[in-house]
Amino acid sequence: MKKAELFTKEKNKNVRCLACCQRCLIKENSVGICGVRKNAGGELFLLVYGLVAAEHVDPIEKKPLYHFLPGTKAYSIGTVGCNFKCPWCQNFDISQASKLESGNKLFGNKRKPEEIVSAALKSGCKSIAYTYNEPAIFSEFVKDTATLGKKQGLCNVLVTNGYFTPESLQYLSGLIDAVNVDMKFFSGQLYTRYCGAKVENIMNNIRFFYKNGVHVEVTTLVIPGLNDSSSELKKIAKFIASVSKDIPWHISRFFPMYRMRDKEVTSIKTLRMAEEIGKKVGLKNIYIGNV
Repeated sequence: MKKAELFTKEKNKNVRCLACCQRCLIKENSVGICGVRKNAGGELFLLVYGLVAAEHVDPIEKKPLYHFLPGTKAYSIGTVGCNFKCPWCQNFDISQASKLESGNKLFGNKRKPEEIVSAALKSGCKSIAYTYNEPAIFSEFVKDTATLGKKQGLCNVLVTNGYFTPESLQYLSGLIDAVNVDMKFFSGQLYTRYCGAKVENIMNNIRFFYKNGVHVEVTTLVIPGLNDSSSELKKIAKFIASVSKDIPWHISRFFPMYRMRDKEVTSIKTLRMAEEIGKKVGLKNIYIGNV
């Protein structure tokens, strides 16, 4: 546990967390939506600072990033917790662990930023990827690790749902080299219902990253009956193209998971339809994944 930096003090020892666009108002002795940022005595603390729940050496293409340092390895780390509540989460065992009513909510191996950087270099990695769960909720750990990594010539990658606040983006300014942003829907209603989020924030952050020279790729998990209509996929593709037609679009196949085990696996036909839609709106780099 370490004192957080992304927050403001409010009345009655409440704090306002600024790490993500949920902007939780957290009462004393309570945590935010993510379950890992806690108000203790009118100060905000990051409960998972240096507590790494997942740590692997991955091909950069697995993030997925196909146009950033291709053929290299990324030292990938994640903690527990998430600011979203997606019922199809592929990493629910860590992302939703902090919200359990019983059991071990917070777990992982204790790691200092120096240890992460050293391990990345020893593994021959060219980058550190903050992934597996949402990096916005552990921004302070990201910043400390990314700062040291930069000094050692490592790039820094975010695999994110795109819900950073302007304050947290400024906090990480100059440290992030590439992002893969999940764009789950274009529909604001679906984002609110399934993720507890607003689509405008994701769109604004994709624009922000691109305009500020960060390499951007976008992933859409195509879920039968939710976002697999031609109209929904076309709106997503057109938005990406409006930012830049060079942004790679990863169209990912859904498999039943977590609380959404009643859905069918996405058909190849649907994935091909999405690919054609992307081509028609002018996207130059489209990849079908998880097949």
